[in-house]
Amino acid sequence: MPPRHRILGIDFFGGTSREAVEEITRTGGLLVAPAAPSLINLCRDADYRRALLASDLAIADSGFMVLLWKFFTGERVPRISGLEHVKRLLEHQSVRQPGAALWVVATEASREKLLDFLALRERTLQDQSPRSQLLAAAESVYIAPKYGRPVEDEPLLQVVRQRRPRHIVIAIGGGIQDKLGQYLLERLDYRPAVHCIGAALGFLTGDQVRIPDWADKYYAGWFFRSLAQPTVFIPRFWSARKLPWLIARYREKLPPMGEQ
Repeated sequence: MPPRHRILGIDFFGGTSREAVEEITRTGGLLVAPAAPSLINLCRDADYRRALLASDLAIADSGFMVLLWKFFTGERVPRISGLEHVKRLLEHQSVRQPGAALWVVATEASREKLLDFLALRERTLQDQSPRSQLLAAAESVYIAPKYGRPVEDEPLLQVVRQRRPRHIVIAIGGGIQDKLGQYLLERLDYRPAVHCIGAALGFLTGDQVRIPDWADKYYAGWFFRSLAQPTVFIPRFWSARKLPWLIARYREKLPPMGEQ
């Protein structure tokens, strides 16, 4: 079994992206991919903190965190970006079965782009006619509402209970999606694999700025996102400046609430 690397109280997966997909598919549970700005919220958002600590598999999506950990400890933690994870997930045979996946997105535009992407993918793979796959996919995309606190969604819970998908892919942004995943798993009578992968799905569908493979590999995705939406992402990424302090001080320990 691949090792785990404890960073700030969270056990990050030490295997490959394919191994991560295999494990969460086999065991079910909550998969999280916290970005560097989200990790700062471990000290600010009690509900988010509980969701991350309750996760079954955490992948090291943050290249910044991986580099900091290497600098402070000398230990190498394999990075698995959310984009890489969703690519490997789409290749997995279990996702390709009818009704196997339920996709949760934020807007109608995101839904339409996802449907176009899935239809194009099926035409390429020549599994079945594009029209039949498109209809199947359309029934498996849920548009999430704006969530308050606590994060709850009874209509989504009923959809999951009725359809019982093997995979639930939540792509609605960091901080919220992890809470939603925990909410679902605590109320279901079975254990699907819940993938909280944020904007990664949008990188593939065109709902977010496309990130070249080389940029994802060399931890430069943040740069492309900042160029595309500077007013949104520059302040967000700037907030991650506090991560070096947290890692230097706490290393493998969970920081206390309220730590600045």
